[in-house]
Amino acid sequence: MRYRLALILCFVVGPTLAATCPDWTPERSRTELSTLAQQLESWNDAYHRQGASPVADELYDQARARFEQWSHCFPQQAPDLPAPLDSSAGTVRHPIAHTGLDKLASATAVQEWLRGRSDLWVQPKVDGVAVSLVYRDGVLQQAISRGDGLRGQDWTANARKVPAIPAKLPGEHGRLVIQGELHWRLTGHVQVRQGSLGARGKVAGAMAREDIGRDAENIGLFVWELPLGPTDMPGRLQRLKELGFSDSAGLTEPVHDFADVQRWREHWYRSPLPFASDGIVIRQGSRPTGESWQAQPPSWAKAWKYPFAQALAEVRAVAFNIGRSGRITPVLQLQSVVLDGRNIQRVSVGSLQRWQALDIRPGDQVAIALAGLTIPRLDGVVWHSPERTSIDAPRAEDFHALSCWHPTPGCAGQFLARLQWLSGRQGLGMRGVGPGTWQKLLDAGQLDGLLDWLQLPAETLTKTPGFGERSAGKLVEQFQLARQQSFRRWMNALGAPAADSLPTGEDWDTLAARSEAQWQELPGIGASRAVQLAAFFRDAEVLHLRQQLREARVQGF
Repeated sequence: MRYRLALILCFVVGPTLAATCPDWTPERSRTELSTLAQQLESWNDAYHRQGASPVADELYDQARARFEQWSHCFPQQAPDLPAPLDSSAGTVRHPIAHTGLDKLASATAVQEWLRGRSDLWVQPKVDGVAVSLVYRDGVLQQAISRGDGLRGQDWTANARKVPAIPAKLPGEHGRLVIQGELHWRLTGHVQVRQGSLGARGKVAGAMAREDIGRDAENIGLFVWELPLGPTDMPGRLQRLKELGFSDSAGLTEPVHDFADVQRWREHWYRSPLPFASDGIVIRQGSRPTGESWQAQPPSWAKAWKYPFAQALAEVRAVAFNIGRSGRITPVLQLQSVVLDGRNIQRVSVGSLQRWQALDIRPGDQVAIALAGLTIPRLDGVVWHSPERTSIDAPRAEDFHALSCWHPTPGCAGQFLARLQWLSGRQGLGMRGVGPGTWQKLLDAGQLDGLLDWLQLPAETLTKTPGFGERSAGKLVEQFQLARQQSFRRWMNALGAPAADSLPTGEDWDTLAARSEAQWQELPGIGASRAVQLAAFFRDAEVLHLRQQLREARVQGF
């Protein structure tokens, strides 16, 4: 279960979050902090009391760190934030307190903690829910949820139905307390590729239900402590094996220095495990007996979490890119965040419809991940800013496959995208002619239509800002070569629907004479494509382009 200490969170996730203070009025800061405080309390209640996990742990950590940062910026406006575990206390007292773990923020922090210590061991940090199991004479008596570390919920009824929790232990007499992690069973789970898959929430939800049902089969147990001894790690591992917990004992490894710790962390991050894991736990082998433990992080064990799979990012602005076909793609401009060593400042929303559904505005906090470990991906909104900035978004009905053949107001984006497509590999393949070239010509007022460049002489280009005699000559050469391209390539460059499916050996007039029914007779062209093709060949702007190409003596026009 979560154990979070607010005072250390800013150090845990500090490199990911900006250190500067927002430029807010006192009233705005009071509203923003109150909104975030309410969100954090809601998440705490959902997780600890209801067994639900509405937000990933790492996003919760970053959100709480964001609250601490803003509180330092605006101490007079910051509300008191209840401790994360306040809503989780149950009615059943733990025989031994659950200590939880502090998290070491970086490799440097790990090295500092290791300095001067010996008898060190590492385990994977299982992404599940903590539990106390109490046995008497080898028979399971109680299962208690983590709760606030001192008291938790009685999970005994559901625990008895989980095959991974032994109802009876071999050869055991007297009282035995086991502390461990209930986890969702996964086969060959590789954390770096698959993330946590919501595994923790599944376990918490299953155990909190009145009847666990079939989910009992999906729950495993990883034992990480025998609080009542032995006090040395080799002795505890041997005891775990004797009790039938060999799998847990087998995932505890001795380490001697930072290099060993780092090697095991990297190994478990990238290797198959039977559960989700969000980091490693570094332990000193010898530690006090459980009777002296308190519900607070101990000095003899620390967690070092894996790199974030998701980063919390603040939206600075929303821009709208319009492609050559009229597709509108909202792009979020972000306060810079670091994810897996990459500095991320922009992310695509995907579609106008998704942006409208998510209602993302400047000031909102969003979750960012890396698709394929390289491309920034928007995973969703973590919480909305209470201040909703008005955004003048383009209308979907104003942009389509036959719009913006000229750089008129509102059309510059789609018009430039048409030019980029025309000169690119999919179009005419003009070497050295890219977005920068077209932007210079547009800025100089040399392009009022898509094909105006066909008539630009070298003398005019030489006088255009950004072009010299040599570059102008190379550009004219590419323009001349473009005239010699095939009819099919030209049709693709103009953005004709299904250009690659057009019949070979036919010219403009032959194609334009086809009816929608005749278009559908061609392989790969259905009713929708037939309508698009008929509309393309009769569009007034397209017919003007055809005339320009005809005058330039381009083949097929």
